[in-house]
Amino acid sequence: MTVTLADVAARAGVSAATVSRVLNGNYPVATATRSRVLRAVEELEYVVNGPASSLAAASSDLVGVLVNDIADPFFGIIAGAVQDTIGPVTSVPAQGRKLAVICNTGGSPERELTYLTLLQRQRAAAVVLTGSGTDDPGHRAALAARLRRLAAGGVRVVLCGRPLPAEEHGGADGADPAAGTAPEVDGPRPRPVEVPLDNEGGARALTEHLLALGHRRIGHLAGPDHRSTTRHRLAGHRAAMAAAGLPPTPDHLLIHGTFHRDSGYAGALRLLDADPGLTAIAAANDTAALGVCAALRDRGLRVPQDVSVTGFDDLPFAADVAPGLTTVRLPLRETGQAAGRVALGAEVPEGGVVPPEPARVVARDSTAPPRG
Repeated sequence: MTVTLADVAARAGVSAATVSRVLNGNYPVATATRSRVLRAVEELEYVVNGPASSLAAASSDLVGVLVNDIADPFFGIIAGAVQDTIGPVTSVPAQGRKLAVICNTGGSPERELTYLTLLQRQRAAAVVLTGSGTDDPGHRAALAARLRRLAAGGVRVVLCGRPLPAEEHGGADGADPAAGTAPEVDGPRPRPVEVPLDNEGGARALTEHLLALGHRRIGHLAGPDHRSTTRHRLAGHRAAMAAAGLPPTPDHLLIHGTFHRDSGYAGALRLLDADPGLTAIAAANDTAALGVCAALRDRGLRVPQDVSVTGFDDLPFAADVAPGLTTVRLPLRETGQAAGRVALGAEVPEGGVVPPEPARVVARDSTAPPRG
């Protein structure tokens, strides 16, 4: 159901004329009244410039690219690849060239939803959501509803490196907790397209690498426990341990943190305190692995002679640190390019999923002992 001016007025408890005055800014309105109206607009996702159903016929040249942290090379590489693919240097000019608008969410689920609403109001041609999604049920339901509204309006929705919310697979009734109802769509509803990363396969291969070297006392610094990327990487690690006939990593050797250097540093110290005899630490990503190496140095331990260290992602600096960092190479640029092609409509994958390129272990000097 399309949200109307009257719906906003009813939610705010004012007249339609008052809503119009607030939105147009051409007439003085009491501060409290204005706040109620703007809150109702946000809650109902009212599209100021017209009904959502007209977006397909009147879309702009904007493509929104949502990232958790543009300063993180992981997101910078993906966003840059999307921009290169859809912009003036695109190799498919017949599909039209678009302007990428980078939206930095700071990892905030609320900001993610706000950006999606703003992009809808700007009649964006497509939105690309990158990085991991939160496992919080409330946010998943709200996100699924936002994506339905965007797709119903003709916006191409691309999930790059993150799974489709479970609610989009038919697990929810379509209700939007913020808007009250989901849009009614005639005919088949367009579905978002997934461009996944092989996080689970990469984590399994990395753990197999450590086991093959003879490591058994492995500390694991995982990412945030509510993020899909963390869940997938832990699943790969656990699968490798189970396949080798080994018990799961004990709780005291599994620590959740962030993907930042400081988290790797603090987490490594906690792991060393929990088990001074551990022989390897698997960090959440390459940046956290730098913090792990610094913590080991400060404890007077050598990498890899005393403790091996692994990262994840194979960011550009991983080969240049000393010792070179053993990590998992994810095809970040190629994945961003695929997301850009989908955003342009130049690629329509069968089943709504672009097959991921396999991740692979890049073994460098930060791993070796103990063997035997």
